[in-house]
Amino acid sequence: MIEIKKNNFLFNKEVNTYLDNIIKNKSFANGYIFYGAEGVGKKQTAFQFIKEIFKQSSPSENIEEKITNNNHPDFLIIEPDSFMGTKNSISSNLEKTIKSGSEIIKIAQIRNIKTFLGQKSINSEKKIILIIDSHLLNEAASNCLLKTLEEPSNGIFILLTSQLNLLLDTIISRCQIIRFRSLSSKQIKSIFEDYLETSKLKINTKLKFEDLINSANGSPNKLLKNIDIWSDCSNNFIGKLDSPIKNSLEILEISKLISETLEIYQQIFLANLIQTIWWRKTKNIKLVKKIENLKNLIRKNIQPKLAWEITFLKISMEDI
Repeated sequence: MIEIKKNNFLFNKEVNTYLDNIIKNKSFANGYIFYGAEGVGKKQTAFQFIKEIFKQSSPSENIEEKITNNNHPDFLIIEPDSFMGTKNSISSNLEKTIKSGSEIIKIAQIRNIKTFLGQKSINSEKKIILIIDSHLLNEAASNCLLKTLEEPSNGIFILLTSQLNLLLDTIISRCQIIRFRSLSSKQIKSIFEDYLETSKLKINTKLKFEDLINSANGSPNKLLKNIDIWSDCSNNFIGKLDSPIKNSLEILEISKLISETLEIYQQIFLANLIQTIWWRKTKNIKLVKKIENLKNLIRKNIQPKLAWEITFLKISMEDI
């Protein structure tokens, strides 16, 4: 996976300044919600924030390694159930930005928080709970979390979400919201140009750079993952997706190729790119809505091959 060089760009400077002041003044709230689009640095910032909090209590401890390996005794991470792995899997999980749609955070996971908070802190003044993709809390888990937030405790909650509207209003009201803003087109373009200068990859000329930038929606990680997908595809693959497909046989062939070649999250990125490219060429709102519906079906992992076939066939019948 392509990485953004840390020195190339400063993400959400105002957020970093705000969190630095919290740490400096030790003015910690019981709960924080890090809210913003996928791929704008919420997880990375949260982990750095957590490390700095723990360093205040035990500066001599190897905090960095303990947090990275998820073996700090006063730190608990909660993730959607189907993505929970071994303790050493945090790094790979941080790279997941698109899920299949079947993940939830269950009440049993939230009940573990009560057990965790009931134990005495070992190396720090506060225990910290990080809930990744908190909008995936099911109803029972949400209510259980609300009760935990209402009770006095020695814990700091950090909830990460890209969909604030899916959280209970009562949970939101008990937390400080820290907004992570998407990057501007100019900032995204700067990252993209820097990548082109340092990369040996030659992007297919049929793809306009503006399409990659616009499809990123202000997310540098999404931009670079889009580049990854296009670079992994053959020229023939890209050529067929340059405009809406009219030939039924080609539709069946390309749908089969996409579903068999790409992972679910890659298919969603690809759909985003196609949506951007075809909108630029057709300005057809019905087409855009059909691709949007396709993305929803892919997220649910409901027969992706069939979803691509039906979507492309419906689009082929549009008067474009």
